[in-house]
Amino acid sequence: MDASLEKEIAAGRQRLDAHVREIVQWHFNPDTGCEFWLNYAQKMDFDPRKTIQGYDDLKKLGHFQDDWLRGGPVRRWLPRGLQGQPLCVFETGGSTGVPKTRININDFRVDYEAFGDQLSDEGFPKGSDWLMLGPTGPRRLRLAIEHLAQYRGGMCFFVDLDPRWVNNLVKRQAWEEMKAYKDHVIDQAMKIMGAHPNIKCLFTTPKLLDALSQRCPLGKLGFTGIFCGGTEMTAQFNRFVREELAPGIDFVPTYGNTLMGLAVAKAYDPADHYAIIYYPPLPRAVFEIVNPDNLDETVPYGATGRVLLTTLTREFFMPRFAERDEGERAAPCEQFPWDGVSNLGLLSSLKTSVVVGVY
Repeated sequence: MDASLEKEIAAGRQRLDAHVREIVQWHFNPDTGCEFWLNYAQKMDFDPRKTIQGYDDLKKLGHFQDDWLRGGPVRRWLPRGLQGQPLCVFETGGSTGVPKTRININDFRVDYEAFGDQLSDEGFPKGSDWLMLGPTGPRRLRLAIEHLAQYRGGMCFFVDLDPRWVNNLVKRQAWEEMKAYKDHVIDQAMKIMGAHPNIKCLFTTPKLLDALSQRCPLGKLGFTGIFCGGTEMTAQFNRFVREELAPGIDFVPTYGNTLMGLAVAKAYDPADHYAIIYYPPLPRAVFEIVNPDNLDETVPYGATGRVLLTTLTREFFMPRFAERDEGERAAPCEQFPWDGVSNLGLLSSLKTSVVVGVY
């Protein structure tokens, strides 16, 4: 490994450890912490503010449990140091049961401004408007994409899609209804694009992007940049978009969710053979790729494992949560000197019980 990269990796780790100490101090301080973590601390035989001095020490807290976020009272997650500020409540998709709920104040703005700073002005011109074609509703995406458009000087137009209804149609095998619903969504997008020529930027999902391109070539619709996320984001789809659906259009894949924010893809490099390699927004979020049968064991680089997510903000502290996704552990790079993940997909053990990638 290059010596300069090793130096950047070490510096990044020092920043992460310092950030962990700051966040743990905040969430376990009786004056600033939330009800959940203050109650949790009373059950432990150590003081997290003294014991946890870096990222590796988070193992002492155990693993964040999925069910902790399913149901209320939601305000048990509100830090005392942030009381009195306007609250947003965001839900996950609900594909694995009752939707998980997360309180937000400003995290979604911070996350998407950092992401927006990395978009090219050629593909995503400042002052241009956006179209969001995908799930809005109780999800973070609706406000986040609108803020991203505003941050870059534009406005955002919306075409909503209800993924829970689509999941219902899939479970009932109501294929004609699903096709009619998809056509309805695409019809709305075409009308908006025909009426608003300043729209240059698009956020959507892989299947909706494919459906829109079948109606009209994406270049003719006026798009110069496409920001795309979803479980169907594979190397094969990446190549399909770049070579067939949207040649010449700036294509930016993303991996994100309500609990983390969003990870940024490494800049496109033909040497990666269209693999999409994501890196979390350190130090606000970290993920390890671990052995599904031993969540404390990190897999070697290039090996496949389960995504273990840690979120570290003053609004939300979520240590070592086992996501429903798996992927290959990716090595640090010059652009992102910390671990990433590639070839993401649904965890193998869930493929028969979870409906994803239907929209």
